[in-house]
Amino acid sequence: MSVKTSAKGCFLSNGTEIISAEQSAGRSLDAADLKMNTMSYGILKKHNTSGSMDKLKIKFDALTSHDITYVGIIQTARASGLKEFPIPYVLTNCHNSLSAVGGTINEDDHAFGLSAAVKYGGIYVPPHQAVIHQYMREMQAGGGKMILGSDSHTRYGALGTMAVGEGGPELVKQLLGRTWDINYPDVIAVYLTGTPRKGVGPQDVALAIIGEVFNNGFVKNKVMEFVGPGVDSLSVEYRSGIDVMTTETTCLSSIWKTDAKVKEYLKIHGRESEYAELAPGKTAYYDGLIEVDLSAVEPMIALPFHPSNVYTIKNFIANAKDILGEIDSQAKIQFDNPDLDTGLPEKAENGRVYVGQGVIAGCAGGSYENLAEAADILKDKSIGNDHFGLSVYPASQPIYLEAMKSGIAQTLMSAGALMRSAFCGPCFGAGDVPANRDFSIRHTTRNFPSREGSKPGEGQIASVALMDARSIAATSANRGELIPATEINYSTSSYAYTFNSGIYTNRVKDMALKPDSSSELVLGPNIKDWPAMIPLTENLLLEFASVINDPVTTTDELIPSGETSSFRSNPLRLAEFTLSRRDPGYVGRAKESYKIETDRRSGQISESYKDMLKLVNEKISACGAENTGTGSAIFANKPGDGSAREQAASCQKVLGGWANIAVEYATKRYRSNLINWGILPFTIDKADAEFKTGEKVFVPGIRQKLIDKAEEIEAWVIDGDSVRKIMLYLKDLTDAELKIMLSGCLINFYSE
Repeated sequence: MSVKTSAKGCFLSNGTEIISAEQSAGRSLDAADLKMNTMSYGILKKHNTSGSMDKLKIKFDALTSHDITYVGIIQTARASGLKEFPIPYVLTNCHNSLSAVGGTINEDDHAFGLSAAVKYGGIYVPPHQAVIHQYMREMQAGGGKMILGSDSHTRYGALGTMAVGEGGPELVKQLLGRTWDINYPDVIAVYLTGTPRKGVGPQDVALAIIGEVFNNGFVKNKVMEFVGPGVDSLSVEYRSGIDVMTTETTCLSSIWKTDAKVKEYLKIHGRESEYAELAPGKTAYYDGLIEVDLSAVEPMIALPFHPSNVYTIKNFIANAKDILGEIDSQAKIQFDNPDLDTGLPEKAENGRVYVGQGVIAGCAGGSYENLAEAADILKDKSIGNDHFGLSVYPASQPIYLEAMKSGIAQTLMSAGALMRSAFCGPCFGAGDVPANRDFSIRHTTRNFPSREGSKPGEGQIASVALMDARSIAATSANRGELIPATEINYSTSSYAYTFNSGIYTNRVKDMALKPDSSSELVLGPNIKDWPAMIPLTENLLLEFASVINDPVTTTDELIPSGETSSFRSNPLRLAEFTLSRRDPGYVGRAKESYKIETDRRSGQISESYKDMLKLVNEKISACGAENTGTGSAIFANKPGDGSAREQAASCQKVLGGWANIAVEYATKRYRSNLINWGILPFTIDKADAEFKTGEKVFVPGIRQKLIDKAEEIEAWVIDGDSVRKIMLYLKDLTDAELKIMLSGCLINFYSE
């Protein structure tokens, strides 16, 4: 077994010896004292402004966003009083790079981003120059720093930077001089031993870890701290390839011990001064332990429709017919379509599995080392001239240039691979969308339903499995027949890497901390301000516009990726896509509820609203139209896995959403997005979580409950004329979060 976990606390001595809780008995080891010897504690303490390490108020060293998120963030900050960027803010353009989609919309956003960098003092990286996280690795990350990004895969731990992916409003707070407020997190030791075998890459290690810890929430909202002798055997790019995928564990952040390899990496990139030696103290305490034997990791595959649906490639091939048949059956249930045909079962025949597409791309797959080893595997080979195709996206133009100089690009292209520019499209459905019923293998970050760009609601469905670049290249050399890279013979070459900083010097607009307030913003016709939002009313009358009983609901289901990206700068237009692939009726139902609310505000009380108030007054408590807001709510068991995109919450808000009710929230960032958009993040006991679309929930005195910091909220479910009492919970809210929800949203809070 390559990965083992222990939920019990442990100590790490001299960076090499694990001392379990049982073994520590009789030794003078104080957990409360020795937790201060973790790398995480030191970094968080350096950036904390609260004076208390229990309740952190963090200020970051730098911020970063891409072109799906930065327009909304800057518009929100403008509405809240933004004058200039107080810290370096990098605006990359790697998501909406294809400016043919949506007319002029995408390029209008890019023009806005450039003008904002000039006006407020930021750094603008033009389209196709670099994917967001590669640019930050090459140009911003450094030892002991903290960086906040509006993309969930903001992870630069391998370079000694504790990086966090959050929704846009958390970046707004930093732009306005506020703080990121969290309780001190648990820190989990990820103890690495051994050395990976040839053919085993960083994605294989990452998937092995994800498969072990995702479903049980082992590292949820915790920091993963990578230590142990196995770290020394890994290159910096290999470490980064594992690190970026820690997002899929639902951890809060990650950090790695640093060494001479990190120093050399920074030196190559002209930033040797950014190096800081990071290591745990002589003895450090951790709240849990993940042990990874790198030498035992095998080539892995994460099957549809989640990065945690993990098998070894070898075991998957041996049982492919049954496994793919089960996935096909689950897809029919998940998409609520008994006639849906994924085409997956027929991909397995005679003990073999065939795929139609391979992709190596982005912040996870597009590293120089991944491309180099893929080229070694494909040297003097052909991917064939049938349906199977391979696309390779270097993560930055400097990497692409080196791939051309070293012959890596020539080798890949000669084998039949297509070389693309730096672009995140394959990660979210805006590039290399497979054919209907196709099966794609990708070294990217996610394989959620429809994330590759298909539309099951319109009869289209494709499926993605995650794999490492090495096994993707091996499968490509095998012309689409799945095979792990450890089962083929190939020689590895030595490719030196030289970083050409001139590529960025000649194109990146670096105005960091040099604002030109006289410069004007460029506002295209699709860039719209946020609509007005009212403060929380005294009582709430909610209607379930959607009830989702899936075990986990991703942000991709709440607001789809892909073609919606072109409308991220237009709140009302984007809202039309909310839940469109999971519950197409949601938008219409939410609008109907919101119409009743907007009529209420204008004094036009609808008959249906009057009838509900009458029922409430008769059976629950006294209330009136003047103090009882109405609107929609969503129930989901565990919403918010995946992307940090704030639009998963803001789209609900602009459609009149007041609340989510959940058994639990998959990630802190989604819950934070709800709060920052004034959506109440209720939780409920699983035993009481039985709801139907169209049912109503009356929450009396909710405004006063927030003022009183009540954590238990009595509410009543109304189904026709029947009423039943339930208990809702609002726990672990900071004073600032309470004030934001009372104000109606973050914009209102700051404008007040």
